[in-house]
Amino acid sequence: MKSVHYVDEYIQLYKSKKIKFNKERKLLIRYLEKHILTRDDLYFDEELIENFIRFAEKWYFPLQPFQKFIICFVFLFYKEDDSVFYEQFFFTMGRGAGKNGLISALAHFFISPLHGIQRYNVSIVANTEKQAKMSFTEIYDTIEGKETLEDSFHKTKVEIQGIDTRSIIQYHTSNADSKDGLRDGCVIYDEIHRYETSNIVNVFSSGLGKVPNAREFFIGTNGYVREGFFDKLVERSMNILEGKDLNDPLFPFICKLDDAKEVDDQSNWEKANPMFSKPMSLYAKQSLYKKVLAQYRQLENNPTNREEFMTKRMNLPEVDLGKSVASWKDILATNRPFPDLKHRVCVGGLDFASIKDFAAVGLLFKVGDEYVWKTHSFVRQGFLDSVKLKITPKLKEWEHQGLLTIVDEPVIDVKNIVNWFVEMREQYGLTKIVADTFRLDLVRTALEAEGFELEFVRNPRAIHSLLAPKVETMFAKHKVIFDDNPLMRWYVNNVLVKTKKDGNKEYLKKDEFRRKTDGFQAFIHSLFKADEILVDDADFFLDSIAF
Repeated sequence: MKSVHYVDEYIQLYKSKKIKFNKERKLLIRYLEKHILTRDDLYFDEELIENFIRFAEKWYFPLQPFQKFIICFVFLFYKEDDSVFYEQFFFTMGRGAGKNGLISALAHFFISPLHGIQRYNVSIVANTEKQAKMSFTEIYDTIEGKETLEDSFHKTKVEIQGIDTRSIIQYHTSNADSKDGLRDGCVIYDEIHRYETSNIVNVFSSGLGKVPNAREFFIGTNGYVREGFFDKLVERSMNILEGKDLNDPLFPFICKLDDAKEVDDQSNWEKANPMFSKPMSLYAKQSLYKKVLAQYRQLENNPTNREEFMTKRMNLPEVDLGKSVASWKDILATNRPFPDLKHRVCVGGLDFASIKDFAAVGLLFKVGDEYVWKTHSFVRQGFLDSVKLKITPKLKEWEHQGLLTIVDEPVIDVKNIVNWFVEMREQYGLTKIVADTFRLDLVRTALEAEGFELEFVRNPRAIHSLLAPKVETMFAKHKVIFDDNPLMRWYVNNVLVKTKKDGNKEYLKKDEFRRKTDGFQAFIHSLFKADEILVDDADFFLDSIAF
């Protein structure tokens, strides 16, 4: 395949070490050179590429080498039928890198006669109306007062139409019910770091395919939602870049620091924000860089802003470990398969803040120097109906995986909890269950009737201080195993670590109503007695009991 000089030039800038790449961009170049640029069945439409660049630079702003590089792959086609090769594009980089500006110019170009496809409608989708209108407003303002553009585009406050192509740009908030049936040629999803699920993407994607060369663009800087749409898209991107899925029609352009330590060397900032690659544009040099540098210098006197700075400017979320149980990386490390637990000794844990919302049960095992936590939760349907949790769309999926049970009852029936422990006792060496005194009173009679030994935690918050060093070490050294349990990872990520004036720590909630921690608290209760009950590699045999 004949390449385009914009692609060759950008690759050469990296190879000659004139610009710095993060790991994901290095993988992108390797993937392209090995699997894409060598193909004979594809071609770059140089006329469309040049038309877009001239259009963008005349009406919007000078394009940087990385933007020209990206655009080339927007106009990469199959020779056989002139259809697009990449149907989806993922752009993520530090705040201020010009994602929205590039998207504005591209959306405007798509409805123009230069693109030339009739009724190539464009939807811009974001969580809030303000964000959804950002690119729309930029296009509107670009047309305003320019005779050439006003002759070619008709604009109102709700839509912009290309007169020759009869193509329309509209904006939408990410509410699946708001989709009004526009037959799209392109959908742009902004603020994707806020998407808990793929529901809104599924709704808008269903309208594609009715016009030629349909495309979807996913843009955003990383955020604070874990295991949501953004994380899944990153995972999908890595499968492409590492050559594991070469049939995926996604083009991923990911810019971020490789390691948090790199932030202290300002020459590394271009890894997260390609606007900082030299030579910098006037915008980057006179405005953006000075702003980011000022924010960085303020961290010395205001370290509480570091989490926001690392997440939004360096596109590398960094957890404040003074307020969280563990980093997200360490929480993800719990996703390892269970070892053989059959008949192994374990201690039960139980917690529920209210029998009207969540209840969590679990078994804690010790295998070697690792702690294995097998857990289940009960969630009341009435609570989900009245309190809109961000994870509500995921709960049915997690229920299907066997991680929880949704019960349609006035309160969570004690029988659910008792029956789970009875079932587990048939498989494992379970004799003792630990919970705090207040909670355990509600189920004490039923559990004792089944022959379980109960352990009361008189002062739950006191054991938090005792266990905090152990818990931090366990997660940091990856000595905790949950198997693949996104519900449990959600519980742990919801915990707020509060350090009191006396230096002791308490495990609270980051959000009192919408971020539950029941599964983590049940884990803590069982951990309190674990070392008294559990013996490394000790097996439990029924024939050792005198009946």
